[in-house]
Amino acid sequence: MKNNIKLIAAVFVCICLLITIQAGAREKKDSRKTDEVTFLTNLDCENCAKKIADKLPFEKGVKDMKVDVPKKTVWIQYQPSKTDKDKLKKAIEKIGYTAEEVKPNQ
Repeated sequence: MKNNIKLIAAVFVCICLLITIQAGAREKKDSRKTDEVTFLTNLDCENCAKKIADKLPFEKGVKDMKVDVPKKTVWIQYQPSKTDKDKLKKAIEKIGYTAEEVKPNQ
């Protein structure tokens, strides 16, 4: 009887550990997920592009970005677990530029 209780307790502990490990792996996977957004801005020269390119990567969650002066756009790849489109828009506006999201089909 004592051996059965010990066995049940050991199985219970193993199941709890497996559940914890799976939850941690799922959380880690979610933190690596990225999304993209493109903003139309009022930048008009390479100095404007440099100003954005120098400051925006310091925003939490920004993984990659490209500034296109002729198209006046800023493309950003980011982690949705750390930031969102509104925060990125506000970050561009804080630098001194307008930011209007460009939908993929525009």
